[in-house]
Amino acid sequence: MSDGMMKPATASTMDQPTTQRTTKKGGKYVTFFLGGEEYGLEILKVQEIIGMLPITFVPRAPKFVKGVINLRGKIIPVVDLRLKLEMEAQDQTDETCMIVVQGPSYGQLAIIVDRVSEVLDIPDEDIEDPPSLGEGTSSQYILGIGKSEGKVKLLLDIDKALEMNGLSYASIASAAEEQREQASAGTGFQENEDAATQGLGQAA
Repeated sequence: MSDGMMKPATASTMDQPTTQRTTKKGGKYVTFFLGGEEYGLEILKVQEIIGMLPITFVPRAPKFVKGVINLRGKIIPVVDLRLKLEMEAQDQTDETCMIVVQGPSYGQLAIIVDRVSEVLDIPDEDIEDPPSLGEGTSSQYILGIGKSEGKVKLLLDIDKALEMNGLSYASIASAAEEQREQASAGTGFQENEDAATQGLGQAA
């Protein structure tokens, strides 16, 4: 399924009968906002939360990949989670930040969110399975619907949400790393961009 066929998951679209829970999902979640919706991310996936850092553009990367950042000497791709989930883009505010996550299929990434809320311990009995809305909806990226203090939290399966076709995040980071090394060696900007573009083209 392509990213272009996803529809944003909202609390209203989740207001449907659910199936019986099949796995334990209770635990600690970092909660954050995208627009008016509050999402939860398993804390075990989170490495750190940081403010916005300068982002270096990478040619030919998908639109939802804003570029890369240099985090203590390591090149990390940056994903705008709004764009990845087919939401409308939004200008940054003082609360816009990055959540650095780690996963087996994508390594280390920074995801941009509107703002981080808090860390919640949501017991399993307060989490319902999301409804099955069929193919082409982003509900498949929702682990469950958590309830805390009378509010609904959409618990995100970040591994599935960050999947993409035809290109790997590692290839984006490698192209950017090569561009940085060439810049350090005094290579011209245009040559750096050509090298990064060629690297992504070979990986696609």
